[in-house]
Amino acid sequence: MLIASIVLQSLLLFFMTYQSITKLTGAQLQVDLFKSIELPQWMRILTGIVQLIGCVGLIVGYWYQEAAAWAGIWLGITMLMACLAHLRVKHPIGRAIPAFVLVLISAGLVISSPDVSSAMRLL
Repeated sequence: MLIASIVLQSLLLFFMTYQSITKLTGAQLQVDLFKSIELPQWMRILTGIVQLIGCVGLIVGYWYQEAAAWAGIWLGITMLMACLAHLRVKHPIGRAIPAFVLVLISAGLVISSPDVSSAMRLL
């Protein structure tokens, strides 16, 4: 399970780092996305910071697996909120699929983590 956990952790780190950097740098794609889901631009910055914190947790998780599990929970909740934001404004389901895939990757990371029992015990 450790190899699966590292693979999922690396995938999540790659995608979330890209997403957080584009949000924080004000990439036009992200600016337009937040306009379309009717959220203010300060929320784009806040979301980028939240994602970046999760990325730091994933990096720390290479040495301390429990940190990766917590980062997976953190990012999974963040991406679940993204799915709900798309549904709130009645976007087609296809627009929420990337966020939902990241929810699934986050859940897979948490489940496959060797230290998942200690992370879940604290919840």
